[in-house]
Amino acid sequence: MKTQYYTATSLDGFLATEDDSIEWLFPLGELNDTGYSEFIADVGALAMGSSTYLWLLNHAEQVAAETGSPWPYSQPAWVFTHRSLPSVPNADVRFVRGDVRPVHADMVRAAGSKNVWIVGGGDLAAQFHDAGLLTEAIITVASVTLGKGKPLFPRRVTSPPWKLVSVRHVNSGLAELRYELPAPQTTIST
Repeated sequence: MKTQYYTATSLDGFLATEDDSIEWLFPLGELNDTGYSEFIADVGALAMGSSTYLWLLNHAEQVAAETGSPWPYSQPAWVFTHRSLPSVPNADVRFVRGDVRPVHADMVRAAGSKNVWIVGGGDLAAQFHDAGLLTEAIITVASVTLGKGKPLFPRRVTSPPWKLVSVRHVNSGLAELRYELPAPQTTIST
C-alpha cells in the first residue's frame, strides 16, 4: 500500500494558473496516453483540496466527456476544506478539515490493500509529506511554462532528496517522472 501524489505540472512547477485553470494541459495529450488507467486501478481511496473538488464540479461536463461520468471516482474521497461545499449525488465524498494524520488512517482502512491517492493540490500533498505519510510521487511534466500559478509542491525538500525510480516518455509534450519519497528528516532543537 502506497500513499501517492499523482499529478501534472508545467515545466516551471505549477499545477494550475492562479485562477485554478488547467486548460493549458489538455492540448498536450489524451488521458489514455498516460499511465492513468493502470494507476487508478490500484487506488482504493483519495484525498483532494477544495479547489480540486470545485474544479471537478465546475467542469462536470468536460470530466464526463473524458471519463464517462461527471464524478469520475468509485473510490471514497476525502475533501479537505474549511468551506461548506455542495455534495455529489451518489458519490462517497467526505468533507474533512485539520490534521491529515487521522484522516489518512481512515483512508488506509477504506483503501484496504490498494493505494491512497493525493489528487491535489500541492499544499495538501505537502501536508501529507510533512506528516511522513507520502511515499511516492508520480508527476507528469508538461512542455509549457506558466510563469506563475499554483505550485506543484510548496515546500523546500532537500534532505533526504526524492529518489527518481523511472522516467516514461508519454508523447512530444509530456514525460512521467516517478519518485520514491523517503520520510522527511526532522530537526531536533536543544
